[in-house]
Amino acid sequence: MARGIYSGFLYLLLPFVFLKLAWRARRAPDYLRDWRQRLGYFSPRAVNPGSSFEGAPSVIWIHAVSFGEVQAAVPVVTALRRRYPAAQFFISCTTPTGKARAKAVFGDFAQVTYVPYDIPDAVNRFLSRLRPSMAIFMETELWPNLFHTCASRGIPVIVANARMSAGSARGYQRVRWLTRVLWPDVTHIAAQSKADADRFRFLGAVDPRVTVTGTVKFDCVVPVDMVAQGRALRQTWGVRRPVWVAASTHAGEDEMMLAAHAQVRLQFPAALLILVPRHPERFDAVASASVKAGYQIARRTGKDAGPSAEVYIGDTMGELPLYLAAADIAFVGGSLVPVGGHNLLEPASLGIPVITGPHTFNFVEVVSLLKHAQGLRCVDNASQLADAVAGWFSDPAARTAAGAAGYAAVAAHRGARVLVGALEGRGRRGRGRAARAQAAAPHAAARHRHDRRRAVRALRGAPAHAVARRRHGAPADVGLHRPLRDAQRRPGA
Repeated sequence: MARGIYSGFLYLLLPFVFLKLAWRARRAPDYLRDWRQRLGYFSPRAVNPGSSFEGAPSVIWIHAVSFGEVQAAVPVVTALRRRYPAAQFFISCTTPTGKARAKAVFGDFAQVTYVPYDIPDAVNRFLSRLRPSMAIFMETELWPNLFHTCASRGIPVIVANARMSAGSARGYQRVRWLTRVLWPDVTHIAAQSKADADRFRFLGAVDPRVTVTGTVKFDCVVPVDMVAQGRALRQTWGVRRPVWVAASTHAGEDEMMLAAHAQVRLQFPAALLILVPRHPERFDAVASASVKAGYQIARRTGKDAGPSAEVYIGDTMGELPLYLAAADIAFVGGSLVPVGGHNLLEPASLGIPVITGPHTFNFVEVVSLLKHAQGLRCVDNASQLADAVAGWFSDPAARTAAGAAGYAAVAAHRGARVLVGALEGRGRRGRGRAARAQAAAPHAAARHRHDRRRAVRALRGAPAHAVARRRHGAPADVGLHRPLRDAQRRPGA
């Protein structure tokens, strides 16, 4: 009943969804390109030379919404390819930026399309053509019809690198009439932290199917060629010139970056700001705002390194590591406005000290880790940002120590192997354990009600260590080794 109401509502919304796509396509035409894929129309094809999509022993489907999720999927896909070299890989995305990035990093060996909208016709059409052996959804992608149809076809559904902020959990709680029918269709949830896992349990996820594997973003490695290009770019500005980067900024933050840069230049007149907006449709507007603020600018797409520029606009996609490698200090955007922050680990993995704003609810664990390691500073406004940047410029030893501390913290928490181990199962008894976990679900639900007070504390944002460890036994073995290794059986056929 709940799923039927949900589906009917989506069918009613569909014309307006396409109108919104058309509206956004005025500035970013890619939103309407390949629009039929959003209704499940595509032709499966093998990308690997000499291989056959239909004859592959397994088809591993990975869904990553946008640019950040695609980046997070890189170590997962890399580890899975090493373990299953004969498998065909299929990547789906939701946004044009995500799809473009997925083609750049996976296009040599995987087909990349848009994911279908979560309406029954599109979902059935998509799965009938793809016939995957497993479906992996990165971070927090919860789709009732897609999950249910996968489960009905015997396709394991895994939510990997899963996160659930306190705010998101409150939102899902308001539609619990719908989410409660979703959880039985989920084979496994590999959560980033104990707090995330507890919030999934609070919302109704079957407890033995939820494990904590850490965040795979710690495993992301910046390509060596990107680092080399960044350092070459830095040479054109002069290695002694103070350079800081404002990465993945959103509307409302760019003005703060320009104001902070003006303060920094009072102490360091030669300082250069690399300003990298999060979304490509804002590139021109940010460049215009920089000129209006009185800065001499250069743009990456202008093919001019701009040695005399005061602000350098990073108006390309997929080159953020290059900009980071060219800088001494990194501010990560989406944090001075209530977006929830972006990936702090990328600059830290390069040994660059990091600054962020107060709105980092999507990266609570990462912020805590980097702050504890003293590789991160938090600021509330443009003035504090300027002080933090100028402070590190004036103390190179402290800046280097902060960068080294952040790098060490990232290196110590790599976990893609743990996640992949959870995805493929832990032995032949996996299927039996999964079956027992499903049979035990009513008892687990009773225990969840008994622990409701603890779960509510987690929902409200209590730190992970404040939530007592649950004693529900060992996590279920999801038993995914068989669909990956059985060349004779293709689920979903």
